[in-house]
Amino acid sequence: MDAIKSFEELEFAVFCIENSAIELGVSATRVYDAWTRKSNLLNRYVIPCFPALHTQGKGYIIDELLRITQEEGIEI
Repeated sequence: MDAIKSFEELEFAVFCIENSAIELGVSATRVYDAWTRKSNLLNRYVIPCFPALHTQGKGYIIDELLRITQEEGIEI
């Protein structure tokens, strides 16, 4: 499990959570809970893939994260 190691990773994690919540029309708290308590997606995917993901556009990032969330059956 990778932990957030820098301010940039933290900022990216917040960006992903907030924008996914907006896309889904739910609270950021619900996304955070689903990605940490229910599935650990934040530490299994978002943070480890930060170097590649943060170079992409917002639409791609959010679509990718929501695709994985759906594929893994993570309920938000």
